[in-house]
Amino acid sequence: MLPSTFKRPVLLIVGCGDVGMRVLSLLKGRYRLLALTSTPARTEALRAAGAVPLIGNLDDPATLSRLAGLADAVLHLAPPPLQGTTDPRTRNLIDALARQSRVRCLVYGSTSGVYGDCGGARFDETRAVNPGTDRARRRVDAESRIRWYGRVHDVRVAILRIPGIYAIDREGGHPRERLLRGTAVLCRSDDVHTNHIHADDLARACVAALMRALPQRVIHASDDTDLTMGDYFDLAADLCGLPRPPRISREAARERLSPMLLSFMSESRRLDNQRLKRELRLALRYPTVKDGL
Repeated sequence: MLPSTFKRPVLLIVGCGDVGMRVLSLLKGRYRLLALTSTPARTEALRAAGAVPLIGNLDDPATLSRLAGLADAVLHLAPPPLQGTTDPRTRNLIDALARQSRVRCLVYGSTSGVYGDCGGARFDETRAVNPGTDRARRRVDAESRIRWYGRVHDVRVAILRIPGIYAIDREGGHPRERLLRGTAVLCRSDDVHTNHIHADDLARACVAALMRALPQRVIHASDDTDLTMGDYFDLAADLCGLPRPPRISREAARERLSPMLLSFMSESRRLDNQRLKRELRLALRYPTVKDGL
């Protein structure tokens, strides 16, 4: 008789960073857990978290051949490259998985940036994508490839569109660091609506999608917060006992802030998260940033 371990479904996590490690802690004992990493130094940490580490690089297809026929489910959290308008990493992963048809479910962590600027509108997952940056275009390309893979290989695919992730124990995941730097925010007349999710709730959303997402489904992995970016940092400052950040005009921001930060300040949207709560039946532990911070 085979050991009971081998009766568990096998989950492969690709891009097992902060959120992936949180997923491991939730699923330890329920799945046989594998984690793809391109960094040999991370293998001990992955083993300690309950996963079997696999060395492979999404930029090098030759290192991915062993993934074929290995897992029943895949959680793909690896980001695209930093340049270009396509995501060859997702293409390489799908090519490797498609060599042998064992995967029954694939959940992909995308970004809400695929919608571009929506003028502060509130909307659900039926809204068409309209990426305004190459960073978002790479994600749209990845989503398209994953949906194609699901249709052609009869795999239940779910796409989580994720906004800003935060947590006090996440590197760069708490606004305190930015507040301490004194980085300015936009004045109220120029401000944009932003969306958020606590890292723990995002990990729980990943698990819920693996278990319950409908085929070919897009889901907003966002909390209930309805704040502009400036109000978010004002709230964080008050909770931390720090000075509120200075408010400046958009024109002044173009002169003082980095292009990356300006790109986030140029898109305004409010995500409806009813699918997350109704279809995935996820009760948020941190329904607003006030609860999470």
